[in-house]
Amino acid sequence: VFGKDINLILVLSNLSSDRKSVRVDMSASTILYTRRAVTEILKAATSVELGPKQGKHIRVKIPYTHYGKYLTTDKRIQVTALCEVMRTHGLKLLVEKTIILEDTNIIIKLPRRVVVNKAVTLEISYANPLPEPVSRCVLLVTLMNQQVKINLARLAPRERSKIYFEFTPRRAGPLQLQVDFSCDKFSHVKGFVTIAVAPA
Repeated sequence: VFGKDINLILVLSNLSSDRKSVRVDMSASTILYTRRAVTEILKAATSVELGPKQGKHIRVKIPYTHYGKYLTTDKRIQVTALCEVMRTHGLKLLVEKTIILEDTNIIIKLPRRVVVNKAVTLEISYANPLPEPVSRCVLLVTLMNQQVKINLARLAPRERSKIYFEFTPRRAGPLQLQVDFSCDKFSHVKGFVTIAVAPA
């Protein structure tokens, strides 16, 4: 989840009946959705001895403080591990994983029944998932082809807050509501909901 430390485990298994010595070079970078690297956030190397038929786990931790300010709006991190078996004339294995960090920031609560030409109040809850305060918070609400920009107070670390948003639907049928939350430390955290508007 965005704002939390990332914990990964690399599992190495020796399927042969000989001892193996493996060198592991690990790296991680923030990337765009096109997989183009933006900033390297981790570089580490270690060596592992594996007995016959033995497996070992290598734990990797990427703290939020290492990746937070380098993350793009795509919120993607590419982790690679190049594993080289020593004394085997350069036998190598490359392991790659793309991590897409999830947002759990926006929660939209609707009344049980929404009816044409009757005022409706929605509860929009938003949060700061980071271990540091955020300011210049803005909520952009898009509904019925109109956008409303709401400036919000700063949020303390891990704080959740909410606002109430009132509108009156003018026709029956499905209505799409989009919420976009941005601040000085991250941007474009989105929430969507489809509202079923009943006839009067």
